[in-house]
Amino acid sequence: MNPPRALHDPVTELPYDMSGLVGKADFLFITLDTLRYDAAQTAWRENRLTTLAPYLGPFGWQRRHTPATFTYAAHHAFFAGFLPTRVDPGLHPRLFASRFAGSETTTGRTFVFDEPTLPEALSARGYRTICIGGTGFFNPSSALGRVLPGLFNEPHWTPAFGVADPNSERHQVECAIERLAKAGPQPAFLFINVAAIHQPNWFYGSKTPQDTLCTHGAALEAVDRALATLFEFCRNRRETFCVICSDHGTAYGEDGHYGHRVAHEVVWNVPYAEFIL
Repeated sequence: MNPPRALHDPVTELPYDMSGLVGKADFLFITLDTLRYDAAQTAWRENRLTTLAPYLGPFGWQRRHTPATFTYAAHHAFFAGFLPTRVDPGLHPRLFASRFAGSETTTGRTFVFDEPTLPEALSARGYRTICIGGTGFFNPSSALGRVLPGLFNEPHWTPAFGVADPNSERHQVECAIERLAKAGPQPAFLFINVAAIHQPNWFYGSKTPQDTLCTHGAALEAVDRALATLFEFCRNRRETFCVICSDHGTAYGEDGHYGHRVAHEVVWNVPYAEFIL
C-alpha cells in the first residue's frame, strides 16, 4: 500500500531573489488586458512576436490561471501579490506578497511587505510608481476608475490610451518612456494596463467593425511592435525585472459565450512571463 500523501507538496523556491532586487532594479509590470492564452501561444508559435519571443523561452508563454474573470477584480489580486497561478498541482511561491497570517506561498526570496499593495510598498521604499492606464477601470472620470490608479504616485490616462483608439499601444509606450525619463536616477515601478487587445479590436486587421479571434491576435502583434522601444529604453536605464501577463481572457462564441466575467476556460487560461531585461 502506498503511504498517504501530504495535503500539499512543499512549496518550491523562486528563481529570483525578489527581496534582493528591491532597491537595485526597476520593476515593469504589464497586463495585456483580455489576452487569451491560446491566441498568445499561437502568435508565438507562428513567429509573430519579434519583441517578446526572446524572453519567452523554448516553450513560449506559460499557461496560468487568473484569480478573476474581469479587470477590476484581477488587478486587486495582482497588486496584493496574487499573480496568475501556475496550472501544475502544488504550492507555488509568489514573487511578492502583502503580509498576512497563514500564507503558504511566501518563501525567503519573496518580497513580503506590510503595505496592502505592491505600488504602495515600493513607493515607501523610494520608488517612483507610475500607472499608465488603459481600459475603463483606469479612466479617472468615475470614482471607480480612480481606485486602482490611486495606488500610484503618478496615474496617467487619456482617451488616446483607451480601447477605442487604434494606436493606443503606441501612445501608452510613448507616455511610459517619457515618465521613466523624468524619474531620473530614482528607481521606478512602471505599470501599464494595455488596452489594445480588449474589444473593440477589429481595426487591427479587419475592414469591418466585427471583433474576431484573428483581430484579437493582430492587436497583440501591434502591442509587441510597440514594446520594442520600451524594452530598449528599460535595458539602457538599469536592470529591470518584468512581469507580463493577461488579467483574463475573453470568449468569441465558445459554448455560446461572448466577452468575459464568466467561468469559461478561455477566460481562466491566461499567458504569463517573467524575466529580467
